[in-house]
Amino acid sequence: MDSLVAAAARSLALGDAIGALRFVALRDDPPALALRGIAMAQLGDYGRARKLLRRAARGFGARERIEQARCLVAEAEVALAARDLGWRVDALESAAKALDRLGDRANALHARLVEARRQLLVGEIDAAERTLATAGATGAPAALAARLELTRGELALRHVRAKDAAAAFDRAHAAALAARIPALIAEIERARNALSAPSARLTRTGVVRSVRLDEVEALFATSDLVVDACRRVVRSPKRSVSLAGRPVLFTLAVALAEAWPGDVPRDQLIQRTFRARAPNESHRARLRVELSRLRSALGSLARIEATDRGFALAPMKGSVVVLAPPIDGEAGAILALLEGGESWSTSALAYALGSSQRTVQRALRGLEETAALRTIGRGRSRRWLAPALGGFATNLLLPGALPVG
Repeated sequence: MDSLVAAAARSLALGDAIGALRFVALRDDPPALALRGIAMAQLGDYGRARKLLRRAARGFGARERIEQARCLVAEAEVALAARDLGWRVDALESAAKALDRLGDRANALHARLVEARRQLLVGEIDAAERTLATAGATGAPAALAARLELTRGELALRHVRAKDAAAAFDRAHAAALAARIPALIAEIERARNALSAPSARLTRTGVVRSVRLDEVEALFATSDLVVDACRRVVRSPKRSVSLAGRPVLFTLAVALAEAWPGDVPRDQLIQRTFRARAPNESHRARLRVELSRLRSALGSLARIEATDRGFALAPMKGSVVVLAPPIDGEAGAILALLEGGESWSTSALAYALGSSQRTVQRALRGLEETAALRTIGRGRSRRWLAPALGGFATNLLLPGALPVG
């Protein structure tokens, strides 16, 4: 490595992309192309960055496998920053294994962190946990140690383990300070803010209030029956029932839980569940069928009892609460993803949420009308961004935030 390339690499390690380009901007040899690509990525020009990294990978010879693997890892990270979630994960894993074999432990760790961050983004929580378990961090540079602890903290947030998340973020902050990278320090601070901001709305006996993540964690440890509208799950400490693929049953469960300990009139249930303005006998028959299905789904968690005017939810133990997102509907899940500050395409949002592009486009139009987000680019290059949510933590809305036990 010549002196100019070494100087550019040191500048990039400190987050000084402009300083790095001063050394290699006019060079077209593979090491310089790779550093230029990383610099362009730090400056936000992801398309140009990926082209430069591909040129660098092609420029390295067959004997320079370690350099080629590093270029592949760098391109994968740029794709993640650009929210291109369709890149080849198997190629990244192959690069990580190659770097391990060739003795480049730091970049092998980097590759696995990129993979884990992608898995977290699309809700593959168990896979992210397995990936982190294989990431050896012994002797890792401070910047990589900070990224590792940040990823562990985000994983703890998805599992609703507030204390574990706080400890991981503290370790990440200390490592980021040692690395002296302002952008990384700011990212960790943003993640730490989720612990003190309201994460959801809690409804108990008709009273609604905001709750933090640690309060949600404490709630899950009680004997209360929780109808979780963030992940469409009905849960108790020992058992959980997912209603994510059964929207009618979930709507009925929320309506009954919000009214607890009272009941809900039949016509009100019909209007809310079936959107029927004038309930008739056909609606009432369908309501009985759906309530029977809900009874069967809930099993030993709760009973559904008929009353003189409607139906009531009766938990086997404890009281009934509803945990709802701070922002209702598909828009809340979209803003939860946009809150990280990166730009997203419509297709990437649909991929991450497991939804259709048409559904995402409708939600985006509504958010754009309320000035809740902004766009850059036109046509197929259009990207969506959003500012912070004014003090709301939205990790409960992210894909896979609360896996069902």
